[in-house]
Amino acid sequence: MMRIMKKICFIVFAGICFFACSNQPESEKKESTNDYARTTAGVFGEFEGLGKIWYQGKAEVSRYDLEQNRYNGVHPGELIMIFVTEDFLTDKQVKNDNYSNPNSTPVFKNNQLRKFTTGLYDYSIMTSVFTPTKVKEYPFTEKITTSAQDWCGQAFMQINKNKGGGFQMQLLSYFENEGDQNISLEEDAILEDELFNRIRMNPEALPVGKIRLYPGTLYTRLAHKPFGLVDAEASMDEYIGEEFSGKQLQVYRLHYPGFDRSLEIVFEKKEPYQIEGWIETYSSAFDKKNRRTVAKRTSTEWIDYWAKNQPGDRKIREQLGINGF
Repeated sequence: MMRIMKKICFIVFAGICFFACSNQPESEKKESTNDYARTTAGVFGEFEGLGKIWYQGKAEVSRYDLEQNRYNGVHPGELIMIFVTEDFLTDKQVKNDNYSNPNSTPVFKNNQLRKFTTGLYDYSIMTSVFTPTKVKEYPFTEKITTSAQDWCGQAFMQINKNKGGGFQMQLLSYFENEGDQNISLEEDAILEDELFNRIRMNPEALPVGKIRLYPGTLYTRLAHKPFGLVDAEASMDEYIGEEFSGKQLQVYRLHYPGFDRSLEIVFEKKEPYQIEGWIETYSSAFDKKNRRTVAKRTSTEWIDYWAKNQPGDRKIREQLGINGF
């Protein structure tokens, strides 16, 4: 009799647990990746950290051949992309140098440096993206900076994560129509510039479908577009083209109907998700013709580059095939 009563109690308890779990409030259900731009939790909060490969005291340095869309043509150039982990102060939003401040978290940093020449004069552009690796605690990128120099002048743009939600954008530019700006962006959403970090961390978490996001800082600078949330369509597919080579390639696509612009990032399906290159297509502000910017990986070194600062270390540049830097 006692065994029967215990069995009945167990069944009732299990039924109660099943009922409770299957009738959770809508607000507690898992958000879909399509809703990333509408939630402060963020789908990336479901995935913690990076693979062990990124915690060995070295960085991944890759060189890319560059064909840059600018003015009325496409110009040859060179791009260096660096991925590395470091410690970041969340209150000051700068690198942790002294380790005396407890407000520190590890970040995945992506530096992109590109140089190209438009006819007579040169462009030099750099973008840095700081994305926390403890994504459950910090689901959004903390900081992005982009600086652009050419023979006409300079511009500097910075985006910082606000603790209360949204971002703060600063723009310092020598162009009259842009001037100096300091704008609050109220909504939490994905930033196009962080996509390269997110791919290396966990591409399966990338949002697909109709989304809203903040476009790339480099594009808005070169096109002189205002920076704010825009509509886009995102998809993930197997890459079947012939422009990029690699193992089991995938492509993440973004299309911006309002800009008539698209971005395709091609990467390897398996960890560490090596980025083989990307294609950005948009119309020129000068003759309205669609042209492509294409970056193709040519070499990669896994190295502590910050320690290679002696004259004899220039041989590493030769190994990477670096010419324009």
